[in-house]
Amino acid sequence: MKNILLLSVLLFIFSCGNKKEVTQVAEISCGQCKFDLDSEDGCSLAVRLEDKAYFVDGFGIDDFGDAHDEKIGFCNVIRKGEITGKVVDGRFVASSLKLIDAEQK
Repeated sequence: MKNILLLSVLLFIFSCGNKKEVTQVAEISCGQCKFDLDSEDGCSLAVRLEDKAYFVDGFGIDDFGDAHDEKIGFCNVIRKGEITGKVVDGRFVASSLKLIDAEQK
């Protein structure tokens, strides 16, 4: 009986640690220029979720146009997007990203 209980608890703990991908609306911009991330050189795409920024794997900073464009570039504005993925080892691994707001912030 104790073994079954212990096994159940361990399975529960491991299932909670295996986070599935989620889709959410988030701020997307340059990690260095707009989110003050400094663990990479140069400009890189990042997402801010719940006041914490993460570099994005799966999409590049120029995938949605010139990152240095004054009106819509990620190095100059923070944009809103619907992003799907999960945080893995301190980075956001994205499987999809759709921009929904090109307004300046």
